[in-house]
Amino acid sequence: MSDQTEQPHRHKDHSLTVILFVIATAQLMVVLDASIVNIALPSMQRELHFSSASLEWVINAYALAFGGLLLLGGRLRDLYGRKKLFVIGIVIFTLASFSGGLATSQLWLISARVVQGIGGAIASPAALSLVTDNFPEGKPRAKAMGVYAAMSGAGAALGLLLGGILTDFGSWRWVMFVNVPIGVVLSIVASKVLHKSDTKTGGLDLPGAISVTLAATLLVYGLSHASTSGWRSTVTEVTLASSVVLWIAFFFIESRSTHALVPLRILANRNRSGALALMLSIGASLFGMFFFLTLFIQDFLRYSPLKAGFAFLPVSIAIVVAAGATSQLVTRFGPRVFLLVGPFVAAIGLVLLTRITPSSTYLTGVLGPMLVLAIGAGMTFVPLTLTAVAGVAKTDGGVASAVLNTTQQIGGSIGLAVLVTVSRTAAANKVTSLVHRAIASSPTHSISALTQAALVSKATISGFDAAFWASAIIAILGFVVVVVFIRVKRDDLDLEGATLPL
Repeated sequence: MSDQTEQPHRHKDHSLTVILFVIATAQLMVVLDASIVNIALPSMQRELHFSSASLEWVINAYALAFGGLLLLGGRLRDLYGRKKLFVIGIVIFTLASFSGGLATSQLWLISARVVQGIGGAIASPAALSLVTDNFPEGKPRAKAMGVYAAMSGAGAALGLLLGGILTDFGSWRWVMFVNVPIGVVLSIVASKVLHKSDTKTGGLDLPGAISVTLAATLLVYGLSHASTSGWRSTVTEVTLASSVVLWIAFFFIESRSTHALVPLRILANRNRSGALALMLSIGASLFGMFFFLTLFIQDFLRYSPLKAGFAFLPVSIAIVVAAGATSQLVTRFGPRVFLLVGPFVAAIGLVLLTRITPSSTYLTGVLGPMLVLAIGAGMTFVPLTLTAVAGVAKTDGGVASAVLNTTQQIGGSIGLAVLVTVSRTAAANKVTSLVHRAIASSPTHSISALTQAALVSKATISGFDAAFWASAIIAILGFVVVVVFIRVKRDDLDLEGATLPL
């Protein structure tokens, strides 16, 4: 008798283990893809002839599509079922990864990254909901949520290392191809083991999703175009003006829609609005740090992709350790003190990065400032998430967390566009000044190709330094937001309703 009762129990445990493996692996694949490409950027730039301005689109194409459609993905999940949307999202992501690995042009690769972001935006909200659908309350669900959160946290670190290994021993194409076998297995297994979920009735806020995604995309494009063609360019002016119009249209649509992606009542709370503004600054700082330091470490320090991946590993460790320590302390001291200290510490790290020169080494110029920035960011994430969901109605808890994730992705994209524009402008001005000075001081009024290359390198580093200064200012603005807007107290926290940013 006992054998008969234990057998179904063992079968159920086995089924839940497979389900958890599917959900956690899918989340890892989506989160990992945001960082795995960073290490491969210099290789992509050389093979597909990206300029420094167009290279940012390899990152921003994914982030804008993922962030812009994440809320819509959550709504689709509720209307058409978690399992169905999860499998569809994984299939789209997998096909886009395969296409991206075959890319022979910039447009091809960037388009594939957009489709990857769409697939991720569909699969990721469904993955989190599948945990609650398939695991009963209590220890099973708590364990599953712990594994899910661990995959989200480990994704960045694993992405950097895996990106280095694949690019070093294969090519940049394998950072795309690696998703294909994983995605195929996941989609097949998921269709067999996941339980179907109930669906809801209602409508889709397609106008809201389209307007916010286009508004962010046009803003990023306008900023990027300004770095190459100037602020008075007709394309720059029209693009930025169109972005402003679309942002206004988005908020107008949300105020009238019965199925709004972002119910404006969520933004009425000053603590939550302040938290979202702070996430914009932290997202911009981290996107910028990874982008510029990846180029510096591989192009100037001449690190291989694998060595560069290991060079960034301390950042991921510092963020995880700082976030873990803060999560233990925030219930005692409240979130505001960490929201004040975190951005300020991050700004100090960014200021220290402005001291990088062409002769800097990893140990003397990069590691220390990078760790300071990582500790500041890690101190901020947990209290920021708790503040964003503090006091929100239970029916809006999921939306508040999703808006925070969306803000991180879109804010990072916009911030990176601003920083690349600052960097390119500063570098162009610097190289013009250096070349004119060198020619004027030369007896022959000319300079050799070798001298010109050295001046370009020096100007490029000057551009990086300018970007780090701008990023530090953005972090300080986040600090100011906390001082002015955020008044959350320890008693206001919802310690069970928050999920950390993706």
